[in-house]
Amino acid sequence: TVDNPFLLSGTKVQDGSCKMLVTTVGMRTQWGKLLATLSEGGDDETPLQVKLNGVATIIGKIGLFFAVVTFAVLVNGLITRKWREGTYWYWAGDEALELLEYFAVAVTIVVVAVPEGLPLAVTLSLAFAMKKMMNDKALVRHLAACETMGSSTTICSDKTGTLTTNRMTVVKSCICMNVKEITKESSLRSEMSESSLKLLLQSIFSNTGGEVVINKQGKLEILGTPTETALLELGLSLGGDFQSERQAAKLIKVEPFNSTKKRMGVVLELPGGGLRAHTKGASEIVLAACDKVVNSNGEVVPLNGELLEHLKVTINQFADEALRTLCLAYMELESGFSPNDPIPTEGFTCLGIVGIKDPVRPGVKESVAICRSAGITVRMVTGDNINTAKAIARECGILTDDGIAIEGPVFREKSQEELDKIIPKIQVMARSSPLDKHTLVKQLRTTFNEVVAVTGDGTNDAPALHEADIGLAMGIAGTEVAKESADVIILDDNFSTIVTVAKWGRSVYINIQKFVQFQLTVNVVALLVNFFSACWTGSAPLTAVQLLWVNMIMDTLGALALATEPPKDDLMKRAPVGRHGNFISNVMWRNILGQSFYQFMVIWFLQAKGVALFGLEGPDAELILNTLIFNTFVFCQLFNEVSSRDMEEIDVFKGILDNYVFVSVIACTLFCQIIIVEYLGTFASTTPLSFIQWFLSIFIGFLGMPIAAGLKMIPV
Repeated sequence: TVDNPFLLSGTKVQDGSCKMLVTTVGMRTQWGKLLATLSEGGDDETPLQVKLNGVATIIGKIGLFFAVVTFAVLVNGLITRKWREGTYWYWAGDEALELLEYFAVAVTIVVVAVPEGLPLAVTLSLAFAMKKMMNDKALVRHLAACETMGSSTTICSDKTGTLTTNRMTVVKSCICMNVKEITKESSLRSEMSESSLKLLLQSIFSNTGGEVVINKQGKLEILGTPTETALLELGLSLGGDFQSERQAAKLIKVEPFNSTKKRMGVVLELPGGGLRAHTKGASEIVLAACDKVVNSNGEVVPLNGELLEHLKVTINQFADEALRTLCLAYMELESGFSPNDPIPTEGFTCLGIVGIKDPVRPGVKESVAICRSAGITVRMVTGDNINTAKAIARECGILTDDGIAIEGPVFREKSQEELDKIIPKIQVMARSSPLDKHTLVKQLRTTFNEVVAVTGDGTNDAPALHEADIGLAMGIAGTEVAKESADVIILDDNFSTIVTVAKWGRSVYINIQKFVQFQLTVNVVALLVNFFSACWTGSAPLTAVQLLWVNMIMDTLGALALATEPPKDDLMKRAPVGRHGNFISNVMWRNILGQSFYQFMVIWFLQAKGVALFGLEGPDAELILNTLIFNTFVFCQLFNEVSSRDMEEIDVFKGILDNYVFVSVIACTLFCQIIIVEYLGTFASTTPLSFIQWFLSIFIGFLGMPIAAGLKMIPV
C-alpha cells in the first residue's frame, strides 16, 4: 500500500512489475530484529527449580546443624565420662573407635537430612510425565517444560489452526432469499427448486480455481485455496458431480480473481446452445452488479429496494458472526459474446450469498472454560482483523465483557504507563506483528511476574516462543524454526492438548510436593530421635547402616513410588502456583508436623519404656529394643508413604492398584525389611524379632494412617 510500501526479504511477488529500493540489510531488517530477539535470555531457571533450590538449601543447613550438635553432645559425653574416671589423658583404641562411630552417626544425619533424592524424584516425575504426554499428542523437547506448564498463569494462543481448524467451511447461506445454517443434517437441497440447484452447482463447479480429484486411495480430494475448497465442499454436499459439470459446458473465458476487482468470472457455452456468465466475489461488489434475484420459488424477479435491503442486512449479520461472505450471480448472454470481450460488470441475477468460516475446533470452548476455572488466563494473539478475532474469541469464551480487544498498531504506540494499565485486561490482540507478540509476552513475564505459555506455528513466532516460560509449537502447521524455539510440540495442533499439558505439569508439581512432604517427615523424625537420644542416653538408637537404609526407602524408592502418580481431574480446579507461590504449603506443614510428632512420641516412648513393656532382659535386651525401634520407624514410613499419595483427600487407596510402580515399591520395601531384620543382623546391627514384636511394629506404623486422615480434616 501507499502507507506501507515495504516488503520483507524473501517475499514472493505473484504478478505485476515495479522498481525496488533496498532500505535495510542484515540485523536492521525485520528478519534481523527477529533473530536478535532469539538471542535474548531464555535460559532462566524454571519456577520449580528456584523453589527446590531454596528448600534443599534450608534442609541441608538444618541437617548440618543437627549433625554438628549431635557429634558435639556425643563427644562431650565421652570426655565427661573419661573426666570422671580420671583417664582423660589415656586414650585406648576402643575409645578412638567410639569417636569414629560418633562421627559416622553425625555424617549419617547429614546424609539423611540432605535431600539427595530430590533431583531423582524430579527427574523421574518429569520423565514419567514426558512419556505419558507423548501418548496425549504432546512431544516434550525440554524436560523442565513439563512442570513449567503446570505453573503457568497465562496462555497466549494463536487463532488460526490452534483455536480454529484452519479449514474454511460454508456455515451459513442465503440461497434464493432463504437464510439457512449449513450442517451435515441441513435440508438445503430439498428446499431448492431443481432449476435453482442446477444453476448453483454450475456456478460453484465452473467458476472456480479449485479442483476435485481422485487420489491414490480412490477417495475424492479437493485442491485449491481454503475459500475455493469450502465452496466445492458445499457443491459436493448438495449432490453435485464436479467432473460432470465441467464437461457439460464448454469454457469460453476465465477472468481470475484479483484484489482490485475482488471477484472472478467465467463464460460458458451451454450444451443446448446459448451463453451464460457466472461471477462470484466480495458480496457488496457482486450485489451492486445485480439487478435481478432468484426468489424462494426459483423464479427470477427484479431486485427491488426491499429485497436489496434484506440481502444487505444478511451480509452484515454474517460479517458480525466473523463469516467471510461471497455473493454468487449469473447472467444469460443473449446478445452473444466474444472471448476478447471483458465479462460484463452489471445486469447479473443474484443466486445467493454464502458465509464461510474457519470453524472453532471441537472442545476448544470447554478447554478455555477449564483454563479459566484453573486460574489460567487465555489470550488470543492473531494477525486477523479485529472483528473476526473478537467474534472467534467470544465463541471460544476468551473475550469477556470486561476484557479488552486491541490492534497491534495501537498496542505498540502505548507508553509504559498505559501498558501497565491495559495489559492485565487484554484478552484479544488483532493485526499483531511478531514483535507485538514478543513485547506482550515480555511485559507479562517481567512487569506482572506471570508464568507465560505461548503457542505459535510460524517462523515469525520464534521470538515469542523463545521469550516465554514455555513455548508450544504446532506439530502439523508449525515451521522448523518455531519447533526449534519451542519447549513442547503439540502434535495434533489442538488447543485441548495444551490443557492436557497443563494438567500433567500440575501433576508433576503435586507429585514432587508429595515426595518432599514424605521426605521431610522422615528427616524430622530421624534427626530428632538421634539428636535427643544422643543428648539423653549418649548413644543413637538408629545406626549408620539403618539410617542409610531408611534414606534409601525415603529417597530412591520413595521417589519411584510418589513421582509416578497419574494426574487427577480436580487438579484443573485449583489456582496456579505461579512464580512466587510457596512450595511447602500450609497443608504440607500440617501433615509433616502432625505425622512427625506422632512418630517421634512413639519411638521416644519405646526407647524410654520398651524394655519394661516387653519384659526384655539379658545382654541382648538393648539390641532387641533398638531393632524394634528401627522396625517400627520403617513401618511408620511405609504407611506414611501410602498416606502421602494425597495431601488432602482421606481416601488414599483410590486407584492404588492402577499404579503398579507404587505397589511394587511397597512390596519391595517390605520384603527387604524382613531380610534386613531377620537375616542381616551383624551387618545392620539387628536381631530377629518375635511374632508379637513384628505385629506391634506393623500396628504402630498402621496407626499413622488414621492419624494422617485426622490431620487432613484440620483446616489450614
